[in-house]
Amino acid sequence: MDMSNAHLTRRTLLAGATAVALGAATGTARAAEPPSLWREFTRTPLTHPQIPYIGRAGCRAGASRFPRHRVVADVTAYGAVPDGTTDCAPAINRAIAAAGRAGGGTVTIPPGTYRIDDVIRLGESNVVLRGAGSGRTTLYATKNLTELIGVYGSRYGGDKSSWSWAGGLVWLAPRARWESLTAAIRDRAWPFEGWTGNRRDEWTTLTTVAPAKRGSWTVTVADPSALRPGRLVLLRLADDAAHTLLQHMAGDGPGPAAYVWDDKTKLTSYVPYEWPVRVHRVHGRRVTLERPLPLDIRPEWDPRLTTHVPELTGSGVEGLTLEAVQTPQSPHLLDKGYNGVVLQCAYDCWVDDVTVRHVDNGFGLVAASACTLRRTRVAGRGSHHPYFCREGSHDNLIEDFTIEERTVPAPANTQLHGINVEGLSSHNVWSRGDMRMGTFDSHRGLPFADVRTDITVNNNGRHGGDASAGPLFGARFTHWNIRVTNGRAGLVKIDGLAPYSATVGINEVREFDQTDVPDFTGDLHSRLELYGTTDAVHPRNLYEAQRALLR
Repeated sequence: MDMSNAHLTRRTLLAGATAVALGAATGTARAAEPPSLWREFTRTPLTHPQIPYIGRAGCRAGASRFPRHRVVADVTAYGAVPDGTTDCAPAINRAIAAAGRAGGGTVTIPPGTYRIDDVIRLGESNVVLRGAGSGRTTLYATKNLTELIGVYGSRYGGDKSSWSWAGGLVWLAPRARWESLTAAIRDRAWPFEGWTGNRRDEWTTLTTVAPAKRGSWTVTVADPSALRPGRLVLLRLADDAAHTLLQHMAGDGPGPAAYVWDDKTKLTSYVPYEWPVRVHRVHGRRVTLERPLPLDIRPEWDPRLTTHVPELTGSGVEGLTLEAVQTPQSPHLLDKGYNGVVLQCAYDCWVDDVTVRHVDNGFGLVAASACTLRRTRVAGRGSHHPYFCREGSHDNLIEDFTIEERTVPAPANTQLHGINVEGLSSHNVWSRGDMRMGTFDSHRGLPFADVRTDITVNNNGRHGGDASAGPLFGARFTHWNIRVTNGRAGLVKIDGLAPYSATVGINEVREFDQTDVPDFTGDLHSRLELYGTTDAVHPRNLYEAQRALLR
């Protein structure tokens, strides 16, 4: 798509909408009438008040195929033995390091079970770790992150373990971030997890940015000299004393204006807001971006394009199972770190055909953007966060995912969330999911403009989130074609909770157990359509329909 001419005619939109609706009819003799919200969206796809534009979420703007790198190493050539007893972590990490020194490439793991007594680290770009398939190659992890790295305490005090929401036994992160993070943990200091440094000042301004509107592909900058096509930059927005940036993320208006923001110290620690995006084109002072703006740009927020920690890009993990030694699930927030696969400060990276089993936390996105998790599965004794998405993670795609029912009863004082999102994370998509347990865990921290679509869920989890993290939802959350098998409403039917939200096509549900009240007073400007049915929802999948509409 030529984003320098990212405009749509009415004829193009209507034709696309008709094609998508008809194509999504899934074998019926005649396509159902699309809901009015979809027809509205086709007229204003980049600026709709309730539905976000998420058609370019995922690795390489949602490409159906991942990059294929040449094979440069086999772990068995570096000493890995698939006997289930030899510690193969050193050999696997040596093979990965060799691929990094070669400038990238694929590291293969033949079929078999490989014991690992350490973290598997992918710290260089364009390196892929590829097994023979999730049913053929297994990494058997015997130790947790507390044993391997140390106690990762919470920056909010108390005895909480940050391994409850960070870190993985397979960890994709740029080497600089990995080294600084692990050193800080060993020194009992708090390591910053985002795209900039611990002091939030380890960055350089490339240029200031002129005012622009949400949905714009192009911005005007003061100095384009440091910008070039393909460069990843951070759009950085600072809040003002009246918290108008946070209000804007919540949809603006009287409700957000009346909300008390000042005492939400965890939430305000996430600001300045940082949105990573690649430069697509530079023409004079006009810069076209890879994705449209997620928010307005206003001068009171001191908008800048800045540098960041060097990103991990073009890397992935494919075709394997990560199985942790089976231990009882820890009490809530005391996880030891039997965690699965985590992407941190990663952009255009991916995980494909990977299962994690017996983990505390399954798949994580921590300050990760434009990444795809495809054909992933969480299985075994039960986990705290099967999926977590936090610390300003944006534009990610999680599709064809499964959360299996736990194989042992949950111990006392443990917690189950589900598909988590928090910390100002936006424009993330969960698509085509089979959740046999868990919930839609909006974990406070004002996530906004996220989409869950075409998911079956046994809605038996509970959401989390400290009161200091602020609202459960920002604006433009959308739940589209959700099939709740146990009739529980919690955080699925959100028209009474989420401002400027859309709930389209869910079966009838009822409140019980955890019941929430809206964070904002007055009219939420939310929309509810096709409540009580999932059979008539066309298009069936909002993400796929948006991609078909705006290719």
